[in-house]
Amino acid sequence: MKLKLAMAAIALAVASGASAQSPIVDQARAQGVAGERYDGYMGVAGPASPALRSAIGAINIQRRSLYSDLAARKGASPQEVGLAAGCQLLARVAVGQAYLLSDGTWRRRRAGEGSVAPAYCR
Repeated sequence: MKLKLAMAAIALAVASGASAQSPIVDQARAQGVAGERYDGYMGVAGPASPALRSAIGAINIQRRSLYSDLAARKGASPQEVGLAAGCQLLARVAVGQAYLLSDGTWRRRRAGEGSVAPAYCR
């Protein structure tokens, strides 16, 4: 559990660093067209231009690299680091933003809704 908490804190910093958005990604996130996924990556939740898909792809490439580096240092898998980061990133989803849980369904956070992070994150 201690490793998971340490990885989650580090993964959040890692994912945040790999999420320096461009205006196109910021706008898509605000519109619910792009959002965070449970696995620590960004995804497309609606119709998206090639430019948006490219920007999200670049963010995910950076995240994958950072997760792999952190996993190697912590003796974990990149997927474990991604899931830990996903928990932290989902906890920061704002009202109106899209998010994806492991059931494969995109949702939008509603006003008054509690944490959107899965139970395994708590």
